[in-house]
Amino acid sequence: MLNALEVVTTVVVGLMVGVEFSVAFIMNRILDALPEDSGQLGHAHGGRMLGALMPFWYIGSLALSAIWAIAGWHHHGAGLVVTAAVLLIISVVMSVLLLVPINNRNRTWTPENRPADWKEQLNRWQRWHYVRVTVIIAAFTLLVSALA
Repeated sequence: MLNALEVVTTVVVGLMVGVEFSVAFIMNRILDALPEDSGQLGHAHGGRMLGALMPFWYIGSLALSAIWAIAGWHHHGAGLVVTAAVLLIISVVMSVLLLVPINNRNRTWTPENRPADWKEQLNRWQRWHYVRVTVIIAAFTLLVSALA
């Protein structure tokens, strides 16, 4: 049973990392290359879509990691799993405090109502997103290492 939990947790976190990596290094570059207001509108749509899904994915990943840490407490790699769970907690806190407020504003913007500093706000979101992606990659790496 513990082996199944380890695999499911690693796959769920790995897929989350893949999505967030894709947003950071592929989707944002595509959206930023679109003409005029199209990029911001794409960011707003992505914020609405992923903003509805990602909280469950982040909390689910954290919960699975915590369950693995508890269930495997006396097994090899438990410290790595605990550290990964701590990193996932950091990613959730970062999301709630730094990224979600910007995303919540951005997803309601249209060319008619967006603030003058909308580009700076999107750039700030992207910088924090790069940090968050680094944190969840580290968590994923620890989970994979704990499997060995």
